[in-house]
Amino acid sequence: MAKNVKRSYDSSRRQEQARRTQREILSVAHDLFVAQGIGRTTIADIARGAGVSPETIYATFKNKATLLHRVWDVTVGGDDEDVVFHERPEVQELRAEPDLAKRLMLNATWSTRTARRIAPFVDAVHSSSGADPAIAAMRQEMDRQRYEGLGFMAAEAAATGQLAVSEQVCRDLMWATTDGMLWHRLVADRGWSDEQYAEWLGRTWVTSLVDPSKTGSPA
Repeated sequence: MAKNVKRSYDSSRRQEQARRTQREILSVAHDLFVAQGIGRTTIADIARGAGVSPETIYATFKNKATLLHRVWDVTVGGDDEDVVFHERPEVQELRAEPDLAKRLMLNATWSTRTARRIAPFVDAVHSSSGADPAIAAMRQEMDRQRYEGLGFMAAEAAATGQLAVSEQVCRDLMWATTDGMLWHRLVADRGWSDEQYAEWLGRTWVTSLVDPSKTGSPA
């Protein structure tokens, strides 16, 4: 019995160590992709920065393309938990707000925090996509994931009966304004604060999407 307990403990410890190693690899890969470009970053570079062998990275992620996808998942989610964005607790909280105008303002604040996190990586992908078909495919997948996720948000917005536009237009407009690049232009390039940007984005969504006669909040 004692031996079984020891094996269970050792297994848990090894699993936690493996997860810490994966986190370090992903963190280093993200920083290198952003700093020196995806195409110019090699597995050897990442291994050196993470203090592991290239073989460890290949054993864990198989290839650079898979590693790139995993870096995106962690970047957009903010952690390595396997939970899609619209099912995360903070997103479920704003989805539960019955007043659509208030919901969109909350969503704008959350989207601004997300944009600050994802914008550098998105820019790295965009900058490299023209020279590498695999990175171009990654860019398309990133947009597809966002569009799919925002479909849930748009459907729930339509279900409130408070939309002034179609569910499709709602989905398209939110998708077009949440890739991180608009945040980058106004905050990083033009010096807006996150608070100013979130207020503007929320008001833009409310004005464009909400029928003021069907909601308790002013447009």
